[in-house]
Amino acid sequence: MDSLIDFPLVVGSFLVAIIVGLTGMGGGALMTPMMMLFFNVPPLAAVSSDLVTSALMKPVGGMVHLRRGTVNLRLVAWLCAGSVPTAFCGVFLIRAFGTGESVQQAVKVALGIALLLAVAGLIAKILIGDRGGSLDAQEISVRPIPTLLVGMVGGLVVGVSSVGSGSLIIVALLALYPALKANQLVGTDLVQAVPLVASAALGHLFFGDFKLDLTVSLLIGSIPGVYLGARVSAWAPSGIIRALLVYVLLASAMKLLGVGNTATLWILAAAVPVGVLVWKAGVAKKKREPAGVG
Repeated sequence: MDSLIDFPLVVGSFLVAIIVGLTGMGGGALMTPMMMLFFNVPPLAAVSSDLVTSALMKPVGGMVHLRRGTVNLRLVAWLCAGSVPTAFCGVFLIRAFGTGESVQQAVKVALGIALLLAVAGLIAKILIGDRGGSLDAQEISVRPIPTLLVGMVGGLVVGVSSVGSGSLIIVALLALYPALKANQLVGTDLVQAVPLVASAALGHLFFGDFKLDLTVSLLIGSIPGVYLGARVSAWAPSGIIRALLVYVLLASAMKLLGVGNTATLWILAAAVPVGVLVWKAGVAKKKREPAGVG
């Protein structure tokens, strides 16, 4: 059994999972780059093992939200109708690039682009704000075609890169359904992610590069890490954590896309004043929200 456990990777996944629990960010945006950049795990193996790990962990949180009634099951059904088949097909898209090194490079580029989309999604989330409505989760009027398209695009991105189920899709839902409360957005997104990630994981089990030792190590570190992060999130300054998260994701994306060190430093330096402006806009929006209620 010892041969299945990579203790440095256990520690790394534990630290990443704490951030996931603190911020609610999908683990793929952090766990997969961490394996590739710090542990030299091949891109396809990193994506495959991360998706299988997520498939085993997602149902736990989904059950909690189902019991609390913060899930719109009609939204889940339309999202899954689009995401489940495209997530499974994502691995075929990877294979279409070729075999061997060309596949690994394709996954690396896809992951870098997905991280940039995740950064854009987080920034949009700050600017849009938590537009929590007053309707019950089941009272929302579902828009089938846009929801189906969100599921299809989100599923494809998750199948290729393991990123998107907890970042890109929830931002799209926020734009499509502003009447949903924050906990309803999270609950609906989390439950739809269960079959989505399971489908992507199944595709990678059959056609990807699943590694049992990686998955075991990820699970050992992730489960206590997510639990600890979720407990700490009650009092941690989430705004600062999310800002640091955007910075880390941006740096990881530049590295995966092959951007040079000098160019990366300039981009990160330019991101600081932009981040301050976004943060100020988010704070200003929050101050205006109470006046607009009632």
